[in-house]
Amino acid sequence: MNWQQASKEYLNYLKLERGLAENSIKNYRFDLEKLQSWLQEVESNEKPRDITQETLQQFIYEIAKTLSARSQARLISGLKGFFSYLLFEEYRQDNPMDLIESPKLGRKLPDTLSTEEIDKLIAAIDLSKAEGTRNQAILETLYGCGLRVSELLDLKLSDLFFEEGFILVTGKGDKQRFVPIAQDTQKHITRYTTDIRLHQPAKPQFKDTLFLNRRGARLTRAMIFTIVKNAAKISGIEKTISPHTFRHSFATHLLQNGADLRAIQQMLGHESITTTEIYMHVDRSHLREVMEKFHPRKKKDTTGGENDDT
Repeated sequence: MNWQQASKEYLNYLKLERGLAENSIKNYRFDLEKLQSWLQEVESNEKPRDITQETLQQFIYEIAKTLSARSQARLISGLKGFFSYLLFEEYRQDNPMDLIESPKLGRKLPDTLSTEEIDKLIAAIDLSKAEGTRNQAILETLYGCGLRVSELLDLKLSDLFFEEGFILVTGKGDKQRFVPIAQDTQKHITRYTTDIRLHQPAKPQFKDTLFLNRRGARLTRAMIFTIVKNAAKISGIEKTISPHTFRHSFATHLLQNGADLRAIQQMLGHESITTTEIYMHVDRSHLREVMEKFHPRKKKDTTGGENDDT
């Protein structure tokens, strides 16, 4: 088995059996291509079946000189997954990446915006331009529903269930979930669909796509980033923000206002609650309020003293 064959089988496995998104599969392919390129540079003939831990350790050591700690960790994780697949398929008897450790990473806290900053950004959109109504609806939907950029771009007209108060979102691995949608967000989308989208010719393959560009096609990720950057510049917000900042802000504001972490997990489409728990580290001030309000030891008696409930 050569590298090309092993890579092809592994990537097919990720797509067909794991159901990973194209962007994720592309990253795994890049990981394997980096390893293959390095093996060619050092004139190594080792194949997927027989490459050793020592060789892989040397590869990680060399490539670490050009990668950040986070990129190193992602690369190591990707290679561990590849060799775990070879082990599972009995192409190997071991995983040579098992003893190779990832660099220690500090958990990066997400950037957030206040509700006032969110309002400023949305109000900064120029409604005199043809795309202004659409862009306002995009920002409102990113924040109001906590969507990833890919989820926003994949939204369809047929995914809108406004009477029930939900939208159907297609997340990572094509997994679908219903997300509640607020009245204000519905109003922005309805204004766009009624005043703009209804009168816009769409290419056949995009007739059901919610947000379209001027050519009647699906918007690109780059365009969403541009919309956000321009709104930040006009509104005078100097924080480094991206479309994902709206998602972070959505989750943080829900948590600050007392929402249950499990409910936030479901709305964000996180597979693991540990991913959602990062928002617990953004602002701990509400935790004291929760303790004061709900813990039985903190309940006060009628005299104003504290009741120990003993």
